[in-house]
Amino acid sequence: MKFQKLGNSDIEISAIGFGGNVLTDFFGPVNDDESLKTLHHAVDLGLTFMDTSNSYGPKVNEELFGRLAAERRDEIVISTKFGFVDGSVCGTPEHVVECCEASLKRLGVDVIDLYYQHRVDPDVPIEETIGAMKALVIAGKVRSLGMSEAAPATLRRAHKVHPISALQTEYSLWSRFAEAEILPTCEELGTTYVGYTPMGRGVLSGSLTDTSTLAENDKRRGLPRLSAENIDHNLALVQTVKNIADAKNVSMGQIALAWIFASDFDIVPIPGTRNPKHVEDNIKALEIELTLEEKTLLDETFSDEKVKGLRTPEHVLLTVDKG
Repeated sequence: MKFQKLGNSDIEISAIGFGGNVLTDFFGPVNDDESLKTLHHAVDLGLTFMDTSNSYGPKVNEELFGRLAAERRDEIVISTKFGFVDGSVCGTPEHVVECCEASLKRLGVDVIDLYYQHRVDPDVPIEETIGAMKALVIAGKVRSLGMSEAAPATLRRAHKVHPISALQTEYSLWSRFAEAEILPTCEELGTTYVGYTPMGRGVLSGSLTDTSTLAENDKRRGLPRLSAENIDHNLALVQTVKNIADAKNVSMGQIALAWIFASDFDIVPIPGTRNPKHVEDNIKALEIELTLEEKTLLDETFSDEKVKGLRTPEHVLLTVDKG
């Protein structure tokens, strides 16, 4: 395992994290005991950076990571989030404190290593929200601060109140909107960029090719890029990933991750999985090197204009900060 510093903090994290959202019914029925076994296996392999949120489940995902922390607290870095539940966004100072206290209890820990604002509240000045989060750091309840889906201008304003150690936003071969402004801003501020859904919700890894096979409550059924009018076009792009993977005798998911690791920016992907074997494969992706030709081909294949459909449903995009 490779390790690195987490942004503007003294925390060391694994160069690849674990996205907890997959261990909820977002992707269909889930077995918590099996999920816990997968998490333990990840820690056994040296993966320390764990990502959850009070909105995953909601709340029950934090409880699952609390079960892991009860046995292995000293081996993991716990990040969680507040401020986004069922489409409602709230960033008031009172809500910040209330959510932190509740998360601490569900996680069963004395301090949260990385505390994110899950979505920016357009009705509350970011200085007020981050000020309340800073107070949690001073009180010893939080070690470092993060933001999710925040625009560069908002990130700069927040950083003036307290150093922001991580910005979490979607990033993968087919979601590269951050490259224009967000990633350069993170680099300038010393903020680690945490990329969620690096496998394109299973499409880039080749595990999802037909939405009809998904559970009825699997939220991926509603993704615009997987709609009837877009899925065939987007799957044709993914063939390039398969071709490179086959040539290197590795998995498609490993190529998707290797492409991220080849970036010049400080990006930590947080793929989630329910399969312990996939955890092993994800970590091995750290050892895969793409040739310049392979990386260029992937860059060109998945340029923004070639991917069809919004990255997430429009009503969710409305919660994304515009700065």
